[in-house]
Amino acid sequence: MKSLRYIFFYCFIFCGSALYAQVLTPEEAVATALQNNYEIRLSRNDSIIAAIDYSYANAAMLPQVSGNGGLLFNNNNQKQKLADGTDRKANGIKTRNLTASLALEWVVFDGFKMFITRDKLKEAILFGDLTVKNQIVDVVSDVLKTYYNIVRQKQQLKAVVDQMELNRDRLKLAQVKLEVGLGIKPDVLQAQLDLNAQVATQLRQETLIAQTKGTLNRLMAVEKGVDYDVFDSIPIDTTLTLADIKNNITETSPQLLLTKKGIDLANYTLRERRAERLPTVSFVSAYNFSQTNNSTVINTFSALYNQNRGFNYGLNVSVPIFNNYITKRNIRQAQADIDFRRLTLESQASQLVTNVENNFRAYELQMRELKLEETNITLAKENVFIAFERYKQGVATVLELREAQKSLSDASDRLIAARYETKVAETELLRLKGNVVIRQ
Repeated sequence: MKSLRYIFFYCFIFCGSALYAQVLTPEEAVATALQNNYEIRLSRNDSIIAAIDYSYANAAMLPQVSGNGGLLFNNNNQKQKLADGTDRKANGIKTRNLTASLALEWVVFDGFKMFITRDKLKEAILFGDLTVKNQIVDVVSDVLKTYYNIVRQKQQLKAVVDQMELNRDRLKLAQVKLEVGLGIKPDVLQAQLDLNAQVATQLRQETLIAQTKGTLNRLMAVEKGVDYDVFDSIPIDTTLTLADIKNNITETSPQLLLTKKGIDLANYTLRERRAERLPTVSFVSAYNFSQTNNSTVINTFSALYNQNRGFNYGLNVSVPIFNNYITKRNIRQAQADIDFRRLTLESQASQLVTNVENNFRAYELQMRELKLEETNITLAKENVFIAFERYKQGVATVLELREAQKSLSDASDRLIAARYETKVAETELLRLKGNVVIRQ
């Protein structure tokens, strides 16, 4: 069913002739980003390259075969003076040299470096997969935060519209009171000013929603100008506990797993550098062919025609003795890289625990504030209702009504902010844990 829903979404997202905006769900936003997001696609491309490298890893253990051939024509003038005093001279001596060879070299031992490199390429695939997963977790987190930021701004817009309705009722009542001689002109003017201020706020809020949608469109990598609606509620997971988040987090955090895999790759690099200290043994073989054809010679002992062909084979052994400490330097650099990566892992693990604890404190705080503001919004609405009824009856002043309205507006802003910040803290905790895709 989900696949059908995604297809339905794509049809309307990319169809510019849609007559009205469709409702975009968080799951559809995430699915679109996973398919189109540029950062994820770039990470996948790196992973594909690593997989291609590994698919040819065993080729390093195969022999190298090369063929060479050449045809050379010479036209020389020669002059010789022999030991007996005889002079020999000839011009326009033409020679044709034909050569061909087929050479084979097979490294049969290089300190096991070829096997280490093969295993390193295999680890590189896993590193690429972890890179993709880390990028996916980050992108999904950004998509969800941006999506619910749109929901937040939508709720904020609804609160503004509700305030505008109240101000319109207040303006009408002030005008009626003025017409029957029970009101004053300043009350009418103030009600109109407050209404105009709310209209300006509505325009700013609509612009902010459009801008936030543009950010979400960039994360989903969809065309500019695509319009859609979002849900009007922000669901909160109230079951998160610090123990659950911390449990096995070092084995699920994408960032830590990526750093650990980087250490594994660095260890393979160190083993490669150490293998360079050992001899290299190669089996070599060649088939050679050469032919020389001279048009004339000035030395009677020189051949007019000469041809050689034959097969040879043997072993080559290369023993590193001294190379200006290059190998030693490479080994020390590889070991220093491992030490640096291990220190980075310890720092990231410590930072991860701190981030989890801080975000969980924020999550708990926002949860408490959310409960408090849900109570406050009920009280504020009741207070505005009472103040407006008293204003209708002429018992309350316009200042009392405006103060009640302001309290309602502030309570609404705090409630919307608390709900969104709770969702942000929840999403961040799951991102740090590494299962934001699963839990959302």
